Amino acid sequence: MSPFKRGNGLDAPRATGGLGAPRKSDERSGNSERFGRWTESIARGMGTPWFLFALTVVCIAWLAWNTYGPQTFRFDSAALGFTALTLILSLQASYAAPLLLLAQNRQDDRDRVQIEQDRQRAERNLADTEFLAREVVALRLAMKELPDRDFVRAELKALLAELAAEDETNADPEPATHSSDDAEPRR
Repeated sequence: MSPFKRGNGLDAPRATGGLGAPRKSDERSGNSERFGRWTESIARGMGTPWFLFALTVVCIAWLAWNTYGPQTFRFDSAALGFTALTLILSLQASYAAPLLLLAQNRQDDRDRVQIEQDRQRAERNLADTEFLAREVVALRLAMKELPDRDFVRAELKALLAELAAEDETNADPEPATHSSDDAEPRR
């Protein structure tokens, strides 16, 4: 195991630095994971039609207020090209792009792990299929060695003929004739 990664199992002791405090790499990976989940939630939120609708409504309200609202309550000048709105939208875009890229990188990592698991599963399936194919071939070869119905019938007929011939040879060589006149058997 690498000194930079902590095992997932509970059977391995947790490395400590001093009086049981977790290592700094563990703290960083926890913060990194939390930040990654946060970026994904932001990216997921920005990718919805509701976000675009809300952003559009805010921009329209901003433009309407600063164009048609009371002069004393306007906070962004139309004469200057709505500088504050432009700044806010630029700031939002400058933060949105890296957050979306971070979320995409995390998704790529998950996809890479999934592809590796799928590849391993496919290798296991291929090995199982090859094993089953060998077993089927072995069964077919074993079935070819077994006698079929016609062979068994021929063998049984041959045995019956042999038994019939054997019965005929074991019978008396001289057939006994009985006449109604003779009460005594011949000697």
